Formats: sequence, C-alpha cells, structure tokens
Amino acid sequence: MNIRKYETFVKVVELGSLTKAAQALGCTQSAVSHILNDLEEAFGFSLLQRGRGGVQLTENGTQVLTPIRGILNYSEQLHQTVASIRGLDTGAIRIGTVTSVAVHWLPGILKQFSEAHPSIDFKLYNGDYGDVNRWLAEGSIDVGFLALPAETDCECIPLVQDRLLAVLPKNHPMANLPRFPVSQVQNEHFISLLESSDMDARNVLNAAGIHPNIRFTTKDDYAIIAMVEQGLGMSIMPELLLERRSENVVTLELVPKASRLIGIAIPNASRSSPATRSFVDFVVEWIKQNRTNE
Repeated sequence: MNIRKYETFVKVVELGSLTKAAQALGCTQSAVSHILNDLEEAFGFSLLQRGRGGVQLTENGTQVLTPIRGILNYSEQLHQTVASIRGLDTGAIRIGTVTSVAVHWLPGILKQFSEAHPSIDFKLYNGDYGDVNRWLAEGSIDVGFLALPAETDCECIPLVQDRLLAVLPKNHPMANLPRFPVSQVQNEHFISLLESSDMDARNVLNAAGIHPNIRFTTKDDYAIIAMVEQGLGMSIMPELLLERRSENVVTLELVPKASRLIGIAIPNASRSSPATRSFVDFVVEWIKQNRTNE
C-alpha cells in the first residue's frame, strides 16, 4: 500500500475536511477523494462518512486509524534512521504540550535546538492534560509535555516540580498574607478549568476535602487570570503558568504546600526516532541549565 494514501487519510481525519486536507497536502480535493476511494476499495469497507459538515470516521475507520498512524510513525523512523546512518540530521517531531510549557519553555528550547539541528521540523499541538494523554495514546505525537503521571503507557521523564499557588485579586482581604490556607477556598468564589483540564487544583482540593463554590468555568488558563484581575473570584494555578502574567493579581503559596510534576512522555519509547531521542535528551539538559531554581 502506498504510504501517501495513509498520509492522506490521516490528514483528512485530523482536519475533518477533504478541502482542508487538499490544501495542506498541496493537491486538489478530487485527488484526495480519489485516494480515499482507492483506500476504501483496497480495504473492502468504508472509512469515512462524508457530509455537509465535513467528514467523520466510521466504526471501521476508527479501528484502522491507530495502526495506520503506527505505519506512518515507523516510516518516519526509518527515514530518520537512514538519514542518521548517512550522517544527515533530519526528520520531523510532533510535540503535544500544555499551555504553560508552550509559552514559557518551548520557544527557548526550540530556538536552541533548531540552531543545532536546522533540518529537523516541528509540529506543535497545544491542549490540556486530557488532550496530551489522548494524543499519546493515539500515537499522533512523538513527545508530550504534561503533569505526571501520564494516563497512558509510555516512557516518562520527570523534569520540574512546579508549585501550585493561590491566585487572588489585588484588593482581596487576604492579599497581604504570606500564605493562603487551602481550607479558605470553600469561602471563596472559585474560577476553574474544565474538568478534563483542572487536575492540579482538583488534586489539592480533594486532598483537603474541599468542595469549591465554582462560579466560572473555562478551558483557557489566561482567561482565569483575567477574571481574577476583575475580582470575579480566585483560583489555584501552576507557578510556571503565572510567569510574567501575575502583575495584576496576587499569588500566594498554599498551606499546605502543593505542586505538580512536569515531565516529558514518549510513547513506544524503544521505537522512537533518532530525532525524537535527540530532542528529548536536549530538553532534559536544557531544563538542568535553565530551571536550576525549581
């Protein structure tokens, strides 16, 4: 089977549209449709349901998606291994990450890594913990930055213990205290991430037996900071996320202290590509050199 057909199928699934996939692949929509028809004919069953709203996987399509992604991953690994043997430094790395790492770590990491490896390309996927865990399980990313432990079976490398802090409006009655008691949360209006994203705050509150009065819920970390600035409530957020974003709010250490363990996860680590292993090793060293205060 031509690997190009698999690439086309995965691209259509990722973008949810034949038109968008054709644009991304640099071909016509009719060419994409023809490739999909050939693939379905070869398999003997339908892979996608086509409609005005785009395309959706059939049950059979869902079953073959992960193995097809695996074939593409092996193809990329073979390409990079051959290039490595020939003395070339090339390839592509797909990175899944949470917002705090995407904003505060990855720009510096990618700048330095790209200077040493200019022929390696990157594709970045930004989401919450649930997204990154799902991408790892699907095999749609090569590495993932998230809070450990990961929910999927993969190699996980701890990087940094990141404190969790109370985030308060500047005019809050407790803003001048040195620390914020977790028990006080039950007396406050609480601003929360969606359930799939709020593992950090939820772990702290569950450990204290606190059921917060959740006034607002959002998937956007920085929307929480903006709402706290306006006095709409308080929240609990990672220190890394608050870097250079806390000038209009007050951040206090929690009592008892709490933190999250940020790590990097690699699915099928024994079969990861040379470019991926080089990148992971670089990240570990970058953290040692740039986050020694953590």
